[in-house]
Amino acid sequence: MTEKKAERKRGLGRGLSALIGEATPVGANPEANANAGEGVASAGLRMLGTDQLQAGAFQPRRNFDADELKALAQSFGKSGILQPLVVRPLKGKTDQFEIIAGERRWRAAQIAKLHAVPVVVQRLSDREALEIGIIENVQRADLNPIEESEAYQRLIDEFSYTQAELAEVVGKSRSHIANLLRLGQATPGMRDLLVTGALSMGHARALLGHPDADALARRVVAEGLSVRAVEALAGGKSDDKSAIKSSGKGAAKPDAKDADTRAVEKTLADGLGLKVDIRHQDDESGTLTISYKTLSQLDDVIARLLSNS
Repeated sequence: MTEKKAERKRGLGRGLSALIGEATPVGANPEANANAGEGVASAGLRMLGTDQLQAGAFQPRRNFDADELKALAQSFGKSGILQPLVVRPLKGKTDQFEIIAGERRWRAAQIAKLHAVPVVVQRLSDREALEIGIIENVQRADLNPIEESEAYQRLIDEFSYTQAELAEVVGKSRSHIANLLRLGQATPGMRDLLVTGALSMGHARALLGHPDADALARRVVAEGLSVRAVEALAGGKSDDKSAIKSSGKGAAKPDAKDADTRAVEKTLADGLGLKVDIRHQDDESGTLTISYKTLSQLDDVIARLLSNS
């Protein structure tokens, strides 16, 4: 492995937990934390005013659901912000900082009318800023397919990453990376449907390159067609009635999660830094799934659970 590749791998491998762990706490006293915001030379955990922060130029996420932001703001009003934002000093400006990770929390904090938020200040390069923004959002499944595709493409174009390196760093298969990158060929209509979640990656892959992709994409959404049915249509096999019929309007569809459930998932994910999935079985029971990628993440979850027992 060349020195350049080794350095790149180390930078990506640090992740958010490592960055936060490297920070030097400035004390639990709120007044002390507020004063710690003075000066930008030292990195560490501190409180900064929301007006001292601005959205990062390397934030891969473009869409922020208004209902989810409102729910998160309500949570902050009750419990505060459990996980600090990661920021870096803004070039050419005094006491101003660019958000590297945590823009959604910053937006929700403003809705909750919080004057200050906890942050970890780090001096990061543009490359590291983009890497960390991607890793955080991918780990939490916060990016829609188009945002994730554009973020990976940006790493390839600007920092010469290979698909294999990206797969290793973000913990995804190489085929997953390749399929996401192919979404760069999606038509504007397909992209809009992918952003909203109305069209899945499987459907989109079947439509890529089709001369009437937008019309077929709208039909997929309107009729609830399966990926198999879309593949049949895109391949010109419109007589495959069994596939189309089995996935049409009469087919059973998974229940969509309500706004409250999604809000709780987001709140837990923000607190743990991991993907959280809640499934209701009836009015009172269900399952809570916390996904981890490393044993250290599992150890952290266990430690948190036991500390509250």
